[in-house]
Amino acid sequence: MPETCEHLQTNDDAPARAKGCEECLKLGDRWMHLRRCLHCGHIGCCDSSKNRHATKHFHETKHPVIQSFEPGESWRWCYVDEIGIE
Repeated sequence: MPETCEHLQTNDDAPARAKGCEECLKLGDRWMHLRRCLHCGHIGCCDSSKNRHATKHFHETKHPVIQSFEPGESWRWCYVDEIGIE
């Protein structure tokens, strides 16, 4: 498995658009962990959360790389290549 992916180089490292999951905040719902889209800054909830808004964002937009939006975590995930990037 490769250690990096070509999709990481095409992302803008956009700043976060919210302090919590954008869709859950609108719904008044809860999340477990947050993920930031590196292309547009969308903040979505993780796949352990019931709504899985980060993954839904990928399927809707095809923005390939997310980064953990949790304090002290900097890992990234490429949905297209299905690899974690440190």
